[in-house]
Amino acid sequence: MVGSPPDKLLPRAVFVRRVMRGAMAGFVFVVVSLLAGMAGYAGFEGLGWVDAFLNAAMILSGMGPIFNPQTTAGKLFAGLYAIYSGFAVIGMAAVVFAPVIHRLLHKFHIEERERKDS
Repeated sequence: MVGSPPDKLLPRAVFVRRVMRGAMAGFVFVVVSLLAGMAGYAGFEGLGWVDAFLNAAMILSGMGPIFNPQTTAGKLFAGLYAIYSGFAVIGMAAVVFAPVIHRLLHKFHIEERERKDS
């Protein structure tokens, strides 16, 4: 049948490669997001790079800020970065876990088809 899924799961090596690719994409996304946050806190609030890293990491991880912004531009940046971080975490989780969920759903679909064929 056109468009029907294969009768068996892809080999484990292919699955592991997909998981690793998703994990690498998530890692790169975290690093880029962290660097953007560090640049924003350093530029708008004049924080040193270590303090900017700490604040950006705490916001990106959902823990909350360590240093409260003092300037209007810093407050706007912090708010937008916090909103971005919330969506970024959801997006990163989707990219990282998509191959696992896809494999599980595919496995259940194969088992269901095998029961119907029996």
